[in-house]
Amino acid sequence: MRNVELSIPKLATIAATRGMLGFGAGLLSASLLPRRERRTLGWTLLVVGAISTIPLALSIFATRRDDIL
Repeated sequence: MRNVELSIPKLATIAATRGMLGFGAGLLSASLLPRRERRTLGWTLLVVGAISTIPLALSIFATRRDDIL
């Protein structure tokens, strides 16, 4: 197991994007809002959360590769 050091802002950003992803998925499966609003908001949060997670994950894995090499 390798240790990765993350700054507090980067960790908070990762948590926020994962939260958006989960909240968006939850809205898609819930019935709290009217269907059209729920689908629009749910898909928006799901897509933004997924897309913003990719660069964060790449930056973390790039840091790990630099440490290994």
